[in-house]
Amino acid sequence: MAGEIVIAQTTIDDEDRADALARGAIGNRLAACAHIDPPFTAVYRWKDAVETAREWRISYKTTTDRLPELEAWVAREHTYDVPEWITLPVTGGSGAYLSWVVEETGTP
Repeated sequence: MAGEIVIAQTTIDDEDRADALARGAIGNRLAACAHIDPPFTAVYRWKDAVETAREWRISYKTTTDRLPELEAWVAREHTYDVPEWITLPVTGGSGAYLSWVVEETGTP
């Protein structure tokens, strides 16, 4: 299988922006799938203050081969000064699903 499978995550403060980040990545074949989690409350420190915000989490399923392009695309399209960007290795799963991720993120 070309590249390892990873889950990359970001958050954003607007449901329409979350949808645009998910659809754009899929449309550009940077990820095979994106899940948008329901809004949750984020508590964090920013510029010496404790902040609270409502956010949506987007989890992308992609390959390590496509990860740099996905990260650069999200950074360009994101509205935050410092968007969350976390990647998690996928250490197992259905062979058919993992093959599908590789196929969907390949060059058309």
